[in-house]
Amino acid sequence: MKEHQSAVCQELPTTPKGISAVNSKAYRFYALSDDPSENGEARFYSLRLDLTSSDPANIRLKKVAVEGVTSLKKAEGETFSWGSINPEGIALSPRNSVFVASEGVTHVGIPPFLGEFDLKTGQMRGKLPIPKRYIPDASDEKQQQGVVDNLGFESLTIDPETFSPGGLDPFRLFAATEAPLMQDLDPEQASKLRLLHYVIVDKTPQLVSENLYTLDQVPMTILNGLTELVTVGGGQILSLERSFGLSGYSARIYQVAVGAATDTSRIQSFKGRLAVEPVKKKLLLDLSQLGIPLYNLEGMTLGPRLPDGSQSVVLVSDDNFDEAQKTQFLLFSLKGQG
Repeated sequence: MKEHQSAVCQELPTTPKGISAVNSKAYRFYALSDDPSENGEARFYSLRLDLTSSDPANIRLKKVAVEGVTSLKKAEGETFSWGSINPEGIALSPRNSVFVASEGVTHVGIPPFLGEFDLKTGQMRGKLPIPKRYIPDASDEKQQQGVVDNLGFESLTIDPETFSPGGLDPFRLFAATEAPLMQDLDPEQASKLRLLHYVIVDKTPQLVSENLYTLDQVPMTILNGLTELVTVGGGQILSLERSFGLSGYSARIYQVAVGAATDTSRIQSFKGRLAVEPVKKKLLLDLSQLGIPLYNLEGMTLGPRLPDGSQSVVLVSDDNFDEAQKTQFLLFSLKGQG
């Protein structure tokens, strides 16, 4: 199986990043392809993940199978043409839809977007408002503002605590860029990313706030970015930072809290030293310490509750349509710390 890079799993009818039992030990997930309509139509998949059940204390992933595929379509019903979309993040909503983040295609003047698509038909229902500072002001070396090419909106998550049956009540959505905006690039400081907080109310989504997310620096790397966010309740978010260097891929999972962070909505540039409180981060797991091969991990979601009562977390990699790489699924147990 190739190309999957971001995933959510479903628990009907109320939980966005929960699961839907296919049978006693199988669960349904949704995974987004980051294909820009180059190797087929832009699309997302329905996946079935089977878990071993012989030893409840030693649950493992047994098999992953594709159940279905849904093409992404514009509001008019047409599929996206080649290179007109750059899909990266996906979040399942309580109103039978998925939200999809597209990084945009800066070098040809296609802006990024955060859109809602029907879960069954794949047709776009609408887009979230994006501040002007995220939109590139040029498609060449003259660019001074906006997302950097192929480093725009990468992660997307919906707060499960704000779900209601049918999605009638408002719910919260978070999105973030993989790397700093062009006007925020500052070689003298740590990488400063922007995290957006929306409240989705019927057909009038509102941007509530924006916060500074500081990306950890990893020595000897040529690629480093924030690739996923997952809300876990209680005002907490898990973040996935992925890097690539001389020793290959590595990844780290953090616990993130946004409650005390400064609202940066009115700050046009993060360059220099600012009196800004970023979101709080705590390292939970450095995957490079596990002693297993790692690939380009870009997707993360909550999975099923495990027999010991702990919440599972599932990660998936993007193989970049490269036969030398792999689509990797990893299963973890998320346990509270006293």
